[in-house]
Amino acid sequence: MGKHLIIVESPAKARSMSKYLGDNFKALSSYGHVRDLRPKKGAVDPDNNFEMHYEIIERNKKHVDLIAREMKKADSLYLATDPDREGEAISWHLYELLKERNAIGNTPVYRVEFYEFTKSAIQKAVNNPREISANLIEAQQARRALDYLVGFNLSPLLWKKIRQGLSAGRVQSPALRMICEREAEIDKFISREYWTIEADLNTGGQNFTGKLTQYKDEKLKQFSIADGATAKAAETALNEAAQGKLIVAKIEKKERKRNPAPPFITSTLQQEASRKLGFSARRTMQTAQQLYEGIEIEGGADGLISYMRTDSVALATEAVAEIRALIASKYGVDNLPGQPRVFKNKSKNAQEAHEAIRPTSAKRIPKALKSQLSEDQYRLYDLIWKRTVACQMIHATIDMVSVDLTAGSIGVFRSSGSTIRIAGFMSVYLEGRDDKPDKREKEIILPAMKPGMSIDLVKIRPEQHFTEPPPRYNEASLVKTLEAYGIGRPSTYASIISTLQNREYVTLESRRFEPTEIGKIVNRFLSSHFTQYVDYEFTAKMEDALDGISRGEKQRLPLMQEFWTAFSKLVEEKEESVSRDAVIQSRVLGTDPKSGKPLSVRMGRYGPYAQIGTRDDEDKPTFASLRPGQKLDAITFEQALELFKLPRTLGQTTDGEPLTVAIGRFGPYIKYGDKFVSLGKHDPYTVEKETALQLVAEKKEKDANRLILDFEDAGIQVLNGRYGPYITDGEKNARIPKAVAEPKTLSLEDCKELLKNAKPPQGKKKAGKKKTAKKK
Repeated sequence: MGKHLIIVESPAKARSMSKYLGDNFKALSSYGHVRDLRPKKGAVDPDNNFEMHYEIIERNKKHVDLIAREMKKADSLYLATDPDREGEAISWHLYELLKERNAIGNTPVYRVEFYEFTKSAIQKAVNNPREISANLIEAQQARRALDYLVGFNLSPLLWKKIRQGLSAGRVQSPALRMICEREAEIDKFISREYWTIEADLNTGGQNFTGKLTQYKDEKLKQFSIADGATAKAAETALNEAAQGKLIVAKIEKKERKRNPAPPFITSTLQQEASRKLGFSARRTMQTAQQLYEGIEIEGGADGLISYMRTDSVALATEAVAEIRALIASKYGVDNLPGQPRVFKNKSKNAQEAHEAIRPTSAKRIPKALKSQLSEDQYRLYDLIWKRTVACQMIHATIDMVSVDLTAGSIGVFRSSGSTIRIAGFMSVYLEGRDDKPDKREKEIILPAMKPGMSIDLVKIRPEQHFTEPPPRYNEASLVKTLEAYGIGRPSTYASIISTLQNREYVTLESRRFEPTEIGKIVNRFLSSHFTQYVDYEFTAKMEDALDGISRGEKQRLPLMQEFWTAFSKLVEEKEESVSRDAVIQSRVLGTDPKSGKPLSVRMGRYGPYAQIGTRDDEDKPTFASLRPGQKLDAITFEQALELFKLPRTLGQTTDGEPLTVAIGRFGPYIKYGDKFVSLGKHDPYTVEKETALQLVAEKKEKDANRLILDFEDAGIQVLNGRYGPYITDGEKNARIPKAVAEPKTLSLEDCKELLKNAKPPQGKKKAGKKKTAKKK
């Protein structure tokens, strides 16, 4: 009997798969994607029904070759790549490649999918295979073609209108818009002052506080007390009315029930890992991948969690039964609801066959595995385990109490407290929050009080506050907002964020996203000229349409045609009608008082800069880079004029060389004679001569230590390099043989001989010389 061939994505999975399925199966890895669109124009052909031209990914060719060879010995082929559209695409591309090579013939091909990497799940999947899903492949091809058409048409337009190396994407551009719009809100925000009046109270030796909610028959709002004078007058009046006592007027008691959050899906896992662990979306997914693929534990490598790319909050019946048994034994039957909790999926495309992210066995307690996991693996597994167990526990019961206390007849203070009567799921896990201090776990216990009681007034405190702008997005809040708008899908959030950072459209400052100058310009261009394609609703509807194709409800070609007809026309139009100056936000700030020429700011190849004069002037314009922190849309005329104080002349070095400071392409520097040294962190506008001389002296000393011999007339030097001493003539470098114990003993003739036999640096070889060498 021959062997069955089973293909997975990673070599780690292949090793475990072989153990699970026995000698009749041979497991091989595709090492991820095996084929992709060729990276050149015409890979998607709109004139020929959007035909897609693929090529094998070079680094994985040898793995495909191996699979093709093994197919000749196999009785059947099982494609066991991940159970999502990317996994389906890998299986389909591999199947197509094998067909092209005539490696399949009549061999049966099966698609198997499993959502946890355990022996039982894999054996069950192999026993219940299916065919490759044509609908999923159609949806994936449509998605890939759309991404290609947007990228390959918008990116060159950005290169032409702004600068080389930029990119636009169907999903990344709306995400950039989101970050830029938040920044614009922050820039426009005007802070307002407001005051609150607090009371420090005591009864029976217990301190507590109250907040003024009503004053002189007016229910207080945020800006009712808007300045210090009003707050001080209220303080005085309240003290006079109270005479050191507040009277309990009303007590309200309520019971509040709090239910656990559903188990994790991809987006909520990324959000919580960001809030609680400080993980980036990419770090979360990489760690989750490791936990899914399997960790060596007790002689095996079972996956510890179910598949981590999912929209579904459903849990398998067997998993729920195991979790409930664990709750009963570990936390007590009192913490177990009468019936299992069932959570409803919000995503229309979430498939009930898929599961939420959960431990493959709730019996694997995180602490018991800690010694066998890395720090990241342990912390993420602990988070997933706690969230999953908590979701099947009873609700928390919280007793709330509010007490109104009067200050004479002119003021009412409110004091609120809460006690957790039954912790329920909160004893295991509580979901985090973005941007607001989390007070939900803190009990505030008020002293026992009755209506009519007199309470000691220790002090009335006016407190000054200022409204704050909306916070910048962090990874958790950005993923949450993208999900709320329906932009992107579970597998894409991490790559969206990485792309924005890699393109230098945003920076991450104190774990918050801030758009760069180039990011703002790209967003302004796309929002102004390709409005529909960065529109949140349009992007979300396109995602829904692609999901519709995956469910067999829509067809790929009509969707592609509708998109391309309008999009291609717009690209052609904007290429002709929009000038580069308009795109790069050239802004005239005023007139230079010395030259009488216009002073403007704009974006250049190496970043934002100021310019005096224009290209049409007889003399060339002068330029100065903007300083760190200065923004194109905010810099003033006076600030821009200050930039032209460079280069600054500081005098001479001790050797009589002219000494100046300036800013170049690679940052601020000192020029002494015809040589340069970096200013490092020193400010070129304020650095003093003494500091500059010290930096020059250090550079000279370093250069002197680097120079071993200098045959100045011949243009040859012997230098100390990173990898040891070497000889150079400025064109070629020659290593010094180990037989030469002391490089200082080399003669000029020795150096010439060694250089003669040295190879020229890569890229400097000339074709003519190469041919001559062959003839010789």
